[in-house]
Amino acid sequence: MIYVDEQILRYSRQIILKDIGLEGQKKLLMSKVLVIGAGGLGSPAIYYLAACGIGTIGIVDFDVVGISNLNRQIIHSTDDLGKYKADSAEEKVKKLNPDVNILKYKTRIMPDNIEDIIKDYDVIIDASDNFPTRYLVNDACFFLDKPLIEAGAIEFEGIVMTIIPGKGPCYRCLYHEEPKNDAVAEPSDSGILGMVAGVIGSIQALEAVKIILNIGRNLSGRVLTFDALNLKFRDINWHKRDTCPLCGKNPTIKNLKYEKKL
Repeated sequence: MIYVDEQILRYSRQIILKDIGLEGQKKLLMSKVLVIGAGGLGSPAIYYLAACGIGTIGIVDFDVVGISNLNRQIIHSTDDLGKYKADSAEEKVKKLNPDVNILKYKTRIMPDNIEDIIKDYDVIIDASDNFPTRYLVNDACFFLDKPLIEAGAIEFEGIVMTIIPGKGPCYRCLYHEEPKNDAVAEPSDSGILGMVAGVIGSIQALEAVKIILNIGRNLSGRVLTFDALNLKFRDINWHKRDTCPLCGKNPTIKNLKYEKKL
């Protein structure tokens, strides 16, 4: 990466931070982050990753922009109605920071494509809005040893966790298996205040940057919850489970073949 005066000026307020500096900025420019979902969580995550100088951002989203998305999916606008979200997001990123390389995947994440999609990325951000995708992403990241920033937001609440395969608990350590039938409402079927998604998506981007730069303490082994109505964060410790079907002592999930039902 060849530095020019414009780049140094663009990132100057980060470069002066002792935990980043010029070398840290180079790491960001050389890094690759995949964001699965360009919706409520993905919008702020993608935008802030681009602003801070992540060199390559992958965007996975097969959906198009609808008017009900616009209260929270801030990377899209009224002029984008009917466009693929991946295309709309790319347009905004290029206006903000033309140096960022955008790779688009206008497809649904499935067992037969997920490993090929995530294999070349340094960090994965799961900003999807359904449980089957979350479990699939968690499992694929475990098998490919990819750091994963998992999150969800619904109504006035949000949750974030960072999953480092082999070093901390996985999503299944906390939620053993996918909720059955209508036991838990899908985030995509419930209401949400836009600012809640903004807070959670921004934290996901922050966690990704910390992992790339190896600075601070990430959320591995912790669950961060956000209560917007009372403006409270709660930090809850969680641990690997010996009985986890994926990363436990006697795993029963050894590949993604079981996911073919998706």
